[in-house]
Amino acid sequence: MKVVVLCSGGMDSVTALHWARAHHTVAAALSFDYGAKHNARELPFAAEHADRLGIRHEIVKLDFVNRLFASDLLTSGGDIPEGHYEAANMKQTVVPFRNAVMLSIATGFAESAGAEGLVIAAHGGDHAIYPDCREAFMQAMGDAMRLGTYAEIALLRPFITFTKGGIVAEGAKLGVNFARTWSCYKGAAIHCGKCGTCVERREAFIEAGVPDPTAYESTGPLPLKPTKENEKD
Repeated sequence: MKVVVLCSGGMDSVTALHWARAHHTVAAALSFDYGAKHNARELPFAAEHADRLGIRHEIVKLDFVNRLFASDLLTSGGDIPEGHYEAANMKQTVVPFRNAVMLSIATGFAESAGAEGLVIAAHGGDHAIYPDCREAFMQAMGDAMRLGTYAEIALLRPFITFTKGGIVAEGAKLGVNFARTWSCYKGAAIHCGKCGTCVERREAFIEAGVPDPTAYESTGPLPLKPTKENEKD
């Protein structure tokens, strides 16, 4: 199948790009510059991996998101929270309806590029905080994409049953250089090691049993996964 891959430059989407290259014909990798604090750190990695694989790479600028949407993930928002990625305070990093906006644009691009499918690296752990990563949303969006295009664009989610650690294990098999990926939402010179995405990244390498090549500002004890009891506090 000829596909377009959503690739931010993070470890999940870079692995998805390598997976798609191994299993399909990749028409292009598509990235979005929407004003996230870490866009400047991760987008060059998306371009680098696409170039190494000989894949066309396009960046779509969505300036209106940073201007009109409310989220601490954006440069227009507040500080990035720290702690476990399933903690309630991580909801501050949700960009409202982000996946719907990006998938809509990507679907139009995919049909224009002669593709039949669109690959997104959504995985089993995403649903905890992000409503537009949950299965009900993805099924509905997949239906809309299929029904709204002549090509009946399919939404491919190869990692939907994977944990983050499972993606690391898959990436290791595919030869992904995880040192050339970015996760930290703060977007500083190196990964902070304490924000939700850094915690998730650190846990993933431990779970997969794969050496973590990432330089972190802090490698202190990882926070515990929140329970219903301590989330009420």
